Amino acid sequence: MVKEVALNPGERLDDLLTHQLHIIQSRDVFSFSMDAVLLARFAAVPPRGKILDLCSGNGVIPLLLTTRTKAAIDAVEIQPRLADMARRSIAANELEDRIAVYEGDLRDFHKKIGQGIYDVVTVNPPYMPAGTGDQNENEHFAMARHERNGTLNDIVAACARLVRTGGRVAMVHRPSRLVEILETMRKWKLEPKRMRFVHPSSDSEANMVLIEAARDGKPELRMLPPLIVYNEQRVYNEELMQIYYGDRTGKPAGTEGDGQ
Repeated sequence: MVKEVALNPGERLDDLLTHQLHIIQSRDVFSFSMDAVLLARFAAVPPRGKILDLCSGNGVIPLLLTTRTKAAIDAVEIQPRLADMARRSIAANELEDRIAVYEGDLRDFHKKIGQGIYDVVTVNPPYMPAGTGDQNENEHFAMARHERNGTLNDIVAACARLVRTGGRVAMVHRPSRLVEILETMRKWKLEPKRMRFVHPSSDSEANMVLIEAARDGKPELRMLPPLIVYNEQRVYNEELMQIYYGDRTGKPAGTEGDGQ
């Protein structure tokens, strides 16, 4: 049962179609997409401990992670409207004892919370450098797509400061920036450990890459099999169906032993 919460004009309460979770969304701001769902599935999470989600938006990744772990989850979002939506979504799902939302700049978050305190950090950052590509008139969309509040280097540096030695950082990004991502991770002592490319179809180029790195880890990178989104009939492949909806018992795919 979803707890009743106030919705602002233009907002709706969407069903996440797993574990009876719901999330507040609006056409006026950037809604979550497949990359966030894939990251929430890809990240290796401990059964307990502390997890941080940066660039959290309306909080979809923390919500989905509660289906895989009992860890305490913090979320950081710089946009006040999105942070407020995330808090109300958490309240609607009665998960206030599991997830805390902080409104603020990820570049300064370590000054408030401390350094090296998280077992896992996840991040679905803006993909495009500031000043490149189409400059969307909607400020919320522009901030979600372009690095207006921190460069890739700033984001990776924040992850490195906040994760403990031996802890993991999981990111989803665009393959076109892969070399830059790997170089920046190594610069900040985050050693890439697992990588997986996501392809819309078996005959198309990858349009997403999932990367997991270990703080102060030794060099050893595992290339996982590619994830193909659509089959020849242009419907989700079975693995995508498992990631989104889990098996018939309601258990999400990959809750045991993945990414270890």
